[in-house]
Amino acid sequence: MIWRLLHYRSGDAFENMALDEAVFRETVRNNRPPTLRFYGWRSPAVSIGYFQKLENEIHADRCRASGVDIVRRITGGKAVYHRDEVTYALTAGRSASLFPDDISRTYEIISRCLARGLSFLGINARLAKADPGAALHTRRESCCFSVPFGSELLVEGRKICGSAQTRTQGGFLQHGSLLMRFDPVETAALMGPLQDTDAAATLRSRVAAVNQVLSAPVSAEALCKALQRGFVEELGVRLAPEPLTPAEEALAGRLVKKYVSHDWNWERKKGTLAQARPI
Repeated sequence: MIWRLLHYRSGDAFENMALDEAVFRETVRNNRPPTLRFYGWRSPAVSIGYFQKLENEIHADRCRASGVDIVRRITGGKAVYHRDEVTYALTAGRSASLFPDDISRTYEIISRCLARGLSFLGINARLAKADPGAALHTRRESCCFSVPFGSELLVEGRKICGSAQTRTQGGFLQHGSLLMRFDPVETAALMGPLQDTDAAATLRSRVAAVNQVLSAPVSAEALCKALQRGFVEELGVRLAPEPLTPAEEALAGRLVKKYVSHDWNWERKKGTLAQARPI
């Protein structure tokens, strides 16, 4: 099977989310083959999950003072501080027979591809086991990387990738962050309880970053190539570089207006979601 590959490029928070949704909508609407996309963040941002209350999860005033954008995702889960990272996004329609109509099993398949890709860089990542108590614990946390869910990736017991998914009409979008570098103090300052003085130490013990577990750092482009190889070898697919379609570009341009709006980011208006899984 041939998948479309959208090569790594950086955008701001609103462009990145608009493109993810545009590719997702067009893929499902036209039942196209899967698209694998990689991107970076041109400026720092915090994204929050579809179901989160922004005022309860992050420190908006601190974000604004630090020049950190705030954006709501269409996927579920907790807040993520995006700065020095590679984000992957995989979109598939109902014709993608490699993936079952099951969120957890799809997570597992994608995580195996990511783990295989990381192995080419010398990183030994394993899939976290499902923890029945994780959902309850996660509700008390603001940061996605605080708690690993089943099938998410761990390196020496620390989470190295946080992902989120949404599904509709037999298709899905899953995107996730692979941190190149991680600053627990900076992250803790932007989200979580203000009175939690141990938040940075907790994050330091739970989070891994690619260039902090490797003896020699790699570039975002090198990480993307390794991850692409992981999907190819794990699933036996071919990746064909192609551009966005005119319809996707036009839709993304319209969707940016939603992602910059107060109504969407604070009130969750104008959003539709069939199904989401927390990270």
